[in-house]
Amino acid sequence: MSDAWDDVAEWWIDAVRDDPANSDDFLALLEELLEDDSADQRSDGLTLDVGCGEGQMMRRLGGTVIGTDVTAQLLRRAQAAGPTVRAALPDLSWARTNSFDRAICVGVVEAIADHRTLFHELRRVTRRNGQLAVVSNHPVTTAPRSEAMVDPNGEVFWRWGDYLGSGQIHQKVGDDVVVLHHRSIGQLLSSAADAGWRLDRLIERGPSPATLARHPDFGGQTNIPTLAGMRWTSTR
Repeated sequence: MSDAWDDVAEWWIDAVRDDPANSDDFLALLEELLEDDSADQRSDGLTLDVGCGEGQMMRRLGGTVIGTDVTAQLLRRAQAAGPTVRAALPDLSWARTNSFDRAICVGVVEAIADHRTLFHELRRVTRRNGQLAVVSNHPVTTAPRSEAMVDPNGEVFWRWGDYLGSGQIHQKVGDDVVVLHHRSIGQLLSSAADAGWRLDRLIERGPSPATLARHPDFGGQTNIPTLAGMRWTSTR
């Protein structure tokens, strides 16, 4: 995974800056997941930003945030927002048990081959009654052979492909390709529950108006989920 993300680091920096599908849409969903928390609550305690990239979430959250990522080029930018640790997820062995009050994981779960270990490690480093907020590409978009289709009347619908199975898709980013790992919503929620996370909120969202304006090929997909947001509380 590290080699692939090293190759696309510059593309990601540009995408975060310029494309709402990679910045505003994810940020808005994270804000909605955390909207029950006041600004004071968010700044209280220690937050872990898992897969922090160039630090856009660290800058948005405020308070004391530690970011971790595998890509050195992105971490150099993230350091302006707070302390960072270079590690290849799901490795969180550098962090003490019960050391964080909350964790966020945005656009990362689908990029990790071993999501079960990630959920267990996030539970280990988060204190009892701490929170985990995850924003990801919706699993209907990561299933092999899934895609938007248009019927003879011009209506857009979604072919589910191998949604109920597991697999990978190769997503083109700039001139390179990264691997996204597919799990259904049921598989994700069950894996989190097995690790000791209790689900509090599940939010599904389609593309925003800004994203639809930038990507005309998304036309007709307003009611097709493209992002999923989940918030859990630790129970152990």
